[in-house]
Amino acid sequence: MVSMARRLLRTKPADEIVAEGGHGEGGELRRTMTMWQLTLFSVGATLGTGIFVILGQAVPKAGPAVVTSFVLAAVTALFSALSYAELAGTIPVSGSSYSYAYATMGELVAWVCGWCLMLEYAVSVAAVAVGWGEYLNRFLSDLAGTRLPDAITHSPGDQGGVLNLTAILIVLLATWLLLRGASESATANAFFVLIKIAVLAFFCVVAFSAFSTGNLTPFAPLGVAGVTAAASQVFFSYIGFDAASTAGEEARDPRRDLPRAIILSLVIVTTVYVAVALSAVGAMHWRLFDPKTTEASLALVADRATGATWPGIIISFGAVVAIASVVLTVLYGQTRILFAMSRDGLIPKVFQRVDPRRQVPVANTLIVALFVSVLAGFVPLGQLAEATSIGTLFAFAIVNAGVLVLRRTRPELPRSFRTPFFPVTPILGVIFCFVVMAGLASVTWLAFAAWMAVGLLAYLLYGYRHSRLNRSVR
Repeated sequence: MVSMARRLLRTKPADEIVAEGGHGEGGELRRTMTMWQLTLFSVGATLGTGIFVILGQAVPKAGPAVVTSFVLAAVTALFSALSYAELAGTIPVSGSSYSYAYATMGELVAWVCGWCLMLEYAVSVAAVAVGWGEYLNRFLSDLAGTRLPDAITHSPGDQGGVLNLTAILIVLLATWLLLRGASESATANAFFVLIKIAVLAFFCVVAFSAFSTGNLTPFAPLGVAGVTAAASQVFFSYIGFDAASTAGEEARDPRRDLPRAIILSLVIVTTVYVAVALSAVGAMHWRLFDPKTTEASLALVADRATGATWPGIIISFGAVVAIASVVLTVLYGQTRILFAMSRDGLIPKVFQRVDPRRQVPVANTLIVALFVSVLAGFVPLGQLAEATSIGTLFAFAIVNAGVLVLRRTRPELPRSFRTPFFPVTPILGVIFCFVVMAGLASVTWLAFAAWMAVGLLAYLLYGYRHSRLNRSVR
């Protein structure tokens, strides 16, 4: 038992993890991504349906003070972003927080973190893809007064659903881009991100044209409790800024660019969120926001501000593009995390095979796409999709703790970025993550517990036996 415990807690040297970067079975990943491409990757994974949906749910809780809620949520995310930036500059590999945990807290914690990331990435991208058909229908309805049938836009079990073909199609489109290469995927994502930022900027211009300071009084009608409740809800709009860290083995200068991309993406997303929230509550009284019609809240504000319907068409188009960008970047992140886990022997070797011509993990990408397509096309995700948030927060907490451990155990490692106000910042990061987790529903905790039980079983049956690190010990 003592021997097994030592193996479970055995760490992998950080310099060894870095030395393996880019290498897979049969080939190597190609370093092509610039800092701006990495930044837009993070923005693409973060700036998605959250602002189009969450705002309509949060305003009734906080009133005009929802602007403060977005700032408070950004500060909460910033603690984890600073820790990510330090570890990404120290251990610039594709495994993201999985690799950081392996270097600081041992194999078992690394596996748990990787399993949480599977929940964050694979299941969340399926949930996002499920909603793409709804946004596409809204766009088609506003544009031409037509809709796709429910049979191909809803999963079995939903009203009228037979096969969510639209969800499968958006996953296949993202897969096609990923198979073309990392550089091509980054270029496509940059195009998508610029479009959705332009659409949200258009919304701000339209909303500010109808801005009334009277709509901002009283600023916090539901008090501090309303502000904090809304902050807990909008926090999940910030999940995704860690996407740049999964590109550590395909960045041109990862030690320099990864920390910059993570921090810069959070600044961009926060600026956009605050501008959209302020313009929205200034253009329409907060009591007119209906939580039951959250998908159309921005379109409703734009239509009321202009007295026309054409602004809503542009907003709906922006939502369609936003989801496409999220599917592409999150699917990419999932494949790269599995690539790192496979290289360590914790999952089958097929996930680390690199096509020597395309220099991407082709089999890995196809397997993930198949899994996500089945989830999105046939399974109503329900509470499992909501559990992605708790898995993400748990991974964030591990990253913050990892900074504390690595500073103590390997102070000599070269760090291109150091978390300011150490150790206060990572400690606050851990605390804030668990505070937000504590506010989640009990059914979400049950779904998370079930997911973790399956993950631990998979590790004991396969990962522990095939781990490269443990094989070397034996």
